[in-house]
Amino acid sequence: MGTQTAHWLFNHFRIECTAHAQNAITISPNMAARGHVQDPNDRRLRPIYDYLDNGNNKMAIQQADKLLKKHKDLHCAKVLKAIGLQRTGKQDEAFLLAQEVATLEPTDDNSLQALTILYREMHRPELVTKLYEVAVKKVPTSEEYLSHLFMAYARVGEYKKMQQAGMALYKIVPKNPYYFWSVMSLVMQAISAQDENLSQTMFLPLAERMVEKMVKEEKIEAEAEVQLYFMILERLGKYVEALEVVQGQLGEKLTSELQSRENKCMALYRRLERWPECNALSLKLLLKNPDDWQFYQSYFDSLFHLIDQGWAPPEEGEHCAEGDVHSSVALAIGFVEERLAAEDGKESRPLRGPYLARLELIGRLRGRGCPEELQLGEPLEHMFQYFVKFGDKPCCITDLAIFLHLLIPDQHVQFINRLTETVPLTESEGDEVALPSDPRALQRHMCVAQLARSLGLHHALDPVGKLDLIRQLKAHYRHGLQFGKLRTPTGKSCLKTELHFSDMYCLMASHVYIDLWNETGDEGALWQCLGLLEEGLSHSPSNAQFKLLLILLFCGLGAFEPVVDLYSSLDAKHVQHDTIGFLLTRYAESLGHFAAASQSCNFSLRFFHSNQKDTSEYIIQAYKYGAFEKIPEFIAFRNRLNRSLHFAQVRTERMLLDLFTEADISSSLEENVMSMGLCPDEEDIPWADMRDNRDLTVFTSWDPKDRQLSEEQRQQSLEEEALWLKVRSLTLRLIGSLALLGHRPTPRNSEKAAENGVAVKPDTLRPLMAQLDTALCNAAQFTERGVQYPLLGPPSTRLVPALASGCCQCQATAFQLASHLQELDTTGLLGNTSGVQTQIGNSFKSLIMQLQEMFSKCKGDLLDVNGSQCKTQPSILENLVFFVETVCVILWVCSYCGSVLRPLKSSLQKKKKKNKETHTVTPEVFTAYQEYTASLQILLTQALDHIRDLETSLTALKLEGLSLEGRALSEEEGCFVKTAMEKVQSSYLRSLQELGELLRKRADSLRSLKI
Repeated sequence: MGTQTAHWLFNHFRIECTAHAQNAITISPNMAARGHVQDPNDRRLRPIYDYLDNGNNKMAIQQADKLLKKHKDLHCAKVLKAIGLQRTGKQDEAFLLAQEVATLEPTDDNSLQALTILYREMHRPELVTKLYEVAVKKVPTSEEYLSHLFMAYARVGEYKKMQQAGMALYKIVPKNPYYFWSVMSLVMQAISAQDENLSQTMFLPLAERMVEKMVKEEKIEAEAEVQLYFMILERLGKYVEALEVVQGQLGEKLTSELQSRENKCMALYRRLERWPECNALSLKLLLKNPDDWQFYQSYFDSLFHLIDQGWAPPEEGEHCAEGDVHSSVALAIGFVEERLAAEDGKESRPLRGPYLARLELIGRLRGRGCPEELQLGEPLEHMFQYFVKFGDKPCCITDLAIFLHLLIPDQHVQFINRLTETVPLTESEGDEVALPSDPRALQRHMCVAQLARSLGLHHALDPVGKLDLIRQLKAHYRHGLQFGKLRTPTGKSCLKTELHFSDMYCLMASHVYIDLWNETGDEGALWQCLGLLEEGLSHSPSNAQFKLLLILLFCGLGAFEPVVDLYSSLDAKHVQHDTIGFLLTRYAESLGHFAAASQSCNFSLRFFHSNQKDTSEYIIQAYKYGAFEKIPEFIAFRNRLNRSLHFAQVRTERMLLDLFTEADISSSLEENVMSMGLCPDEEDIPWADMRDNRDLTVFTSWDPKDRQLSEEQRQQSLEEEALWLKVRSLTLRLIGSLALLGHRPTPRNSEKAAENGVAVKPDTLRPLMAQLDTALCNAAQFTERGVQYPLLGPPSTRLVPALASGCCQCQATAFQLASHLQELDTTGLLGNTSGVQTQIGNSFKSLIMQLQEMFSKCKGDLLDVNGSQCKTQPSILENLVFFVETVCVILWVCSYCGSVLRPLKSSLQKKKKKNKETHTVTPEVFTAYQEYTASLQILLTQALDHIRDLETSLTALKLEGLSLEGRALSEEEGCFVKTAMEKVQSSYLRSLQELGELLRKRADSLRSLKI
C-alpha cells in the first residue's frame, strides 16, 4: 500500500516507537518501496480509509463488506470493518471479527497496526502484546515488530518483558536508545516492586552496572542517558557518586534546562547536608541573578545551618570547592545590603528579589530571636518603600502578603494609611469617592484595599462601616471599567476573554457582602452579592473567580440549575475535573437535579476512564524521546488519579443515581446491578491509599490567616468525606445484595451471573449491615464535634443533613427488615416463626413512623417572601431528596418482601384447598404487609400533594414586585438582583419537577407490589 493512498492509516495508526529523539520514525521497507508501485489492494481499500477518516463509519462497513465478498482473505479490510463496527457501538461484533484476523497470526504491517488501534479503542491493550509476540516469533529480526512489542508491553506495565524486548532490539540494532529502554525497564521494576529490599539489592544495582558499562566504553551519547544514570544513583542513595557525575564530563551534556547542573548540585548538597557548598553555590548564583528567589531560600537555609553547627572557614585556601562561604549573620546582612545598593543605583526599574530578601532575613532573624534584626531596619518602612517601587504591579499584593506577620497589630492602620497617602486619587464633581485617573493608580489603590483586608481591617468594621466600604469598592469597580478600553487600539471595550483592571474590587465587595450576611444573618446582603457578581460577569464573562463564587453561593441557596452553565463555561480541562469537580458533583443530586447530576458525573468519569489510556501514551512518548525522568512521574500521576477520593465518590454516586432513577422503573433492580458489574461482597475502594486531590485554594481570598482554612480543618474535611463515602458505598453494596437476594437462579442463570462477574454469598447482607452500623456510629460521633469550615474552604458533605433527616437510620431499618425476610425465606412458615413474623411486623411499623418523621422535615416554603425580605430554606429541598432516596430503598425491600411472601401465601392457599380448611388463621406477616403497603401509598400521595403545593406557590410568586427597601440599589443593580432571584426560583421549580416525577413513578411501582 502506497503512502499516498494510506493517508488515513498513517494519520491514525502511526508507528510510535522505533525512533529516538534524534532519529526519524521508521517506516516498513515494504510500504516505502510501494510508494511508487501501487499495490492493487491500495485502490480497493482507499474508499474505506476515506469513509473512516471522515467519520462515516456505516459507509465504511458497507464498503468493507463489498470488498470482502470479492476478496475474502483481505485481512486489513476485515479489521477496518471491525473499526467501523466498534465506532458504531457494535463492540461484540467488532471483537469477533478482530479475533478472526488475530487467530490467523498476521504479519503484514497494515493489519497489525489496524488491530493495534482497534484494541486500544476497546481498552484491551493486553491483546496488542499477543499480536506482536506472534509477529516477533515469525520475524525475529524485525526492528519494527520488536519496537512495537516493547511499546505494547509499556502500555500494560510488563516491565520484565520490556527489559527483554529492549535488549533483543539492541542486539539486532545496536542503538543506544534501545539499550537504555532496557535500563529504564529495570528502574521501573525497582519502582513497582513491593519489596524495597529487592529494588535496592537487585534491580537498581543491575541498572547501575549496565550504565557504567556504557560509561566505561564511552558510548554515552545523549543527555537523556546521563539523566537516567543520575536517577539510578539518586534512588540508590549514592549522592556522592551522583554529584561526581553532574560535576564531571557527563554533566556537560545536561543542557536542556537552564541551570540544570547547578540545580542538581544544589539538591545533592542539601541531601548530603554539605551546607558550605550549598551556601557558596547559592552565593555565586545570586551574584549572577539577584532576582532568583529559590537561591535566596537556599542561601538563608544553609547560612543558619552553618551558624547552628558553628562552622568556621579554614585559615588558608578556599572555603570550599564552590568558593567563598557566608557563615555569619553579619556577612548575610552585608550581602543583602550590597544587592540592595546595586538595585538602588540602577537607572532602570530595580529587581524585586533583593528587597524581598531583606524582609525574609528580618523574618528569619526575628524567629530565632537574633538582635541583629534591628540592623536591617523597621519592616513597616521597608514594606512601605517596596510598595512605592512596585505597588502598580499585580504581584505586589502576593509579595507583601507573606510578610504581613512582621507588622505588630498596632501598626496595621498606620501602615494602610501611609500606603493610601501615596496613591494618586482625584475627586470629581458629583463623586463621593476619590478615584484613580489611570490603571497604574488603580492598581496601587487595589493593592492597598487587598492588604487592608489581609490585615483584618475589613472584618473589624461594624455593619454600617461594611456597607460604606462596599459602596466605595463598587464605585472604584465601575469607575475602573473605563480603563479596559485602553487595551484596544480602537478604544472599544476589552475582549470577552480579557479581564477588566478593576474586577478584584467587585470580588472584594462580594466578600464583604458575605461577611455582612454571616454577621447579621440578613439574606438581603446575599442577594445583593449575587446581583453584584452577575453584574461583574456581564462585563467580564471569562472571570473564573466570579463564576466559582456564584457556583458556591447558588449551591448554598439550594439552586443548582444556574450552576451547570457556570461550571461548563469554566471549560475545566483534564486534571481540573478531579481538582475542582467536587464543586459540581457535591450538590447536583442532593438538590434534586438528577439529569444534571448524571451529566456532571459523566464529565468526571470520562476523564478518569481515559486516564489509563492517555497516561500510557505519555509514557510511550517519554520512551521515544528519552524523557526517562518523566516516566515515574506519569505512573505516579496515574496512580494518584486511580486512588482519587473524588473518583471513588463520583463512581459510587453515579451508580446510586442510576439505581434511584432507573431500577424497577425502566428495568429491574437485578438487571441494573448486573449491568453495573457490582459485586456486593467485594470492596473496590482503596481506603488505605486514598488521595485527596481537591484544590481547596481555588477561591481567591484575602482573609487573615486566622480566618483561612487551617491544616486541621483540611484533615477534618478529608475525614468527613471518607465517612460519607463509606456510608454511601455500603448503601450501594447493600442494595446490590438486596437485588440478588430475591434472585433464585436456575443453573443456566447461575452461569450467566458468573459470566457477568456478579455473585452474592448467602451471608453478604448481615456483614455489610454490621459495617454500616459501625460507619453510622462513627459518622454520628463526627457530627457531634460540630466541625465548621470557612465559606471559601471545602463544602461540607451531605453527612450532617443525612443524619439529621433520619434517612440513614431509616434505610438501615429497611435493610434490617430484608435480613428478617431472608430468614423467613429460608425457614418458610413451617415451625415456630412467630418471632420472625413479629420482628417483620415491628419493622414495618418502624419504617412507616420513620418515613413520616422524615416527611415532616420536608414541610415549609422554599422561598419565603415577606415585604422586602426574601428568605430561602434549601434544607427542605435536601430533605425531600433524602426522603425520595429512602422511598426507593424501602420499595426495593418491599419488592423482595413480595417475592418472599407471594410463594408462601400461594403455598398456604393450596394447602387450605387441599385440606378444605376454612378456619385457618392467616399468618400475621401477610396482614402486616398489606397494612404497611397501604400506609406507604397514603404517605407517598401526601408527599406528591406537598410537592405540587410547593410548585404552585413557587410559580405564583411574583419576584418582580419584590423591592429591597433600604438597600440603596440603582435600577441596574436591582435588575441583576432580580435575575439572581429568578434563577433560584427556576432552579427550585426544576428540582420539584424532577423529584415529583421520580416519586410518582415510585408510587406507581408500589401498586404492583401486592401479594
